[in-house]
Amino acid sequence: MSSTTLSPLRYRTFLLILGSSLLSNFGNAIQSVGAAWQMTATGQSADVVALVQSATNLPIMLLALPAGAWADMFDRRRVMLTAQIAMLVLSVLLALFSLAGVVAPAVVIGLTALLACGVACFNPALAASIGSIVPRAELAAAVALNILAFNVARSLGPAVGGAIVAAGGAEAAFAANALSYLAVIAVLWRWRQAPQPDAAARPTFVSAIAEGFRFARRSVEIRTIMLRALTFTLTGSAAWALMPLVASDLLGRGAVTFGLLLGALGLGAVIGAASSTWFRARHSSEAIIRAAGMIYGAGCIGVALQPGLAAMLVLLTISGASWVQALSGFSVAGQLWSPRPLVGRITALVSSLTFGGIALGSWLWGHFADGHGVAAALMLSGAGMLVLPLIGLLLPMPRHEVPVE
Repeated sequence: MSSTTLSPLRYRTFLLILGSSLLSNFGNAIQSVGAAWQMTATGQSADVVALVQSATNLPIMLLALPAGAWADMFDRRRVMLTAQIAMLVLSVLLALFSLAGVVAPAVVIGLTALLACGVACFNPALAASIGSIVPRAELAAAVALNILAFNVARSLGPAVGGAIVAAGGAEAAFAANALSYLAVIAVLWRWRQAPQPDAAARPTFVSAIAEGFRFARRSVEIRTIMLRALTFTLTGSAAWALMPLVASDLLGRGAVTFGLLLGALGLGAVIGAASSTWFRARHSSEAIIRAAGMIYGAGCIGVALQPGLAAMLVLLTISGASWVQALSGFSVAGQLWSPRPLVGRITALVSSLTFGGIALGSWLWGHFADGHGVAAALMLSGAGMLVLPLIGLLLPMPRHEVPVE
């Protein structure tokens, strides 16, 4: 990454909030791995295992717009702090239930969904706060760093989670998640942000949401970003949802191999996230999304052909890099095409469609795999990703642009 990309780290508040939220997101990813392996280890069917990904992502879709409105209406520090404290309590409960042997799918998936509700409330408030933490000239770089940190955690976190599960079981992953919230709670507790608009100046909740919808409806660029994000994640979510079953069914191995597979995806995702600024400086958004989708699809097909563990690790590393290149592109585009007063709501809409696609896709691919097998699901998902770029002929991604006013 260039020095321009790293320059927002000179601002201590941004550095502390970014670093502590990175730990929190790592914990969330580790918890998701623990929940998925808990379902696999107890012999649940493919559709139940895939429901963990749905539970992790569906609340982000459903709550994204309300959370974005809250981020634009209320003290963002308090919104973030409340979300993190609630997630700490829920993660402690999940760890205690696991230690007590209370691991019914409804319990694990239900608490996973509640934790995701906290993530849904935290992320729009954090994204909307960036413009008040760094100068406007640093905004694009700060947005890219925030997206990089989120994607690193969401992608490398599962690899760490796989190692923790292999060493100490799912309950160790749940305990690690609980510890991950402490740093961001401490940072937010001490942070004193600039004064927020007083209550009299705030729109009502309904009018705030309506204003966000009106802008999204009028903006061709935002509509295109949302549609492309939805179709990309809906089609490509099979590999992420079914990875525990790739380890157990396709390879006939256990938690250690599951961790290796996630590690390969995570390594690729870190490479993809770290190089996203470099690619955006040299290629159009459409070219990046198109190439990322096709490379990711080819990787899924390669894994479905079961070439052996070593080849799978190489394919998943390349696929992980491509996946995050695309998701980073959607996130940055949503931020940069959002007016600052509406940034919480518009970025939340983009997030809603992105994670909604993962949630719905995970559920659909889980059902498909339950009836036709994991390899067939990966093969069809990969084939879909190869033809999906054709949508760009009608709805190309908006060009790179400076942040709108």
